Amino acid sequence: MTRIDRRFQDLKREGRGGLVAFITAGDPDYATSLAILKGLPAAGADIIELGMPFSDPMADGPAIQAASLRALRAGMTLRKTLAMVAEFRQGDAATPIVLMGYYNPIYSYGVDAFLKDAREAGVDGLIVVDLPPEEEGELCLPALKAGINFIYLTAPTTDDARLAKVLRNASGFVYYVSILGITGTASAPIDQVEAAVTRLKGHTDLPVAVGFGIKTPEHAGRIAAIAEAAVVGSALVNVVAAGLDGNGQAKPGLVAEVLAFAGRLGDGVRKKG
Repeated sequence: MTRIDRRFQDLKREGRGGLVAFITAGDPDYATSLAILKGLPAAGADIIELGMPFSDPMADGPAIQAASLRALRAGMTLRKTLAMVAEFRQGDAATPIVLMGYYNPIYSYGVDAFLKDAREAGVDGLIVVDLPPEEEGELCLPALKAGINFIYLTAPTTDDARLAKVLRNASGFVYYVSILGITGTASAPIDQVEAAVTRLKGHTDLPVAVGFGIKTPEHAGRIAAIAEAAVVGSALVNVVAAGLDGNGQAKPGLVAEVLAFAGRLGDGVRKKG
């Protein structure tokens, strides 16, 4: 059983949905990002999704694209992202961390070396947006062998035949992208999300986390009432961006502002709408 499995078991026992909080590793700089990362569990995050900065994302909207660029300009790399996870693990052995990003940096790093270092750092799961199930031999199967969950995205357009392929080796949880488009833009009507979650649960026993377009504590609460977790990314990243000075540097209070917003999201999830 992985840390992600245990966390969803805990949430089920507590009778509530969870909050998956996304930040970009190294945004706006390593020290600030690490301070946010370390503070997220106490603020209310049940699972942390840590973005691996990448210059050419396909699923990320303007907020997360800008966060990636800030991190890359500050010198963030995949190796430093793993180092950040290792630093986090020195003080937190329980909160699952899922790395989200794209395959190019992992391919360049070397799959075997990446999985070994990720495992040693304390990474629990991977979401690699541009690796479909047809390419599962590239990373999904090696990750499972290494004891790291591989989480696939599903969308409103994922029909039953496609879903069978997507779920074949999915583990940890299923990430339902609730809109057609990129992160941080529109929000799906709650009744459509509920119908989609119900359909997914007819195909899998894995927990379902819903993301894309969740912006407020109230919205997170409504989602957490119908799925196992709500994923919030761009809204958190926007708080980071709002805390920068004219030179793109973190202003005093930025970390506290981000964690305060995460706390309100956590409260929203615990109220369950």
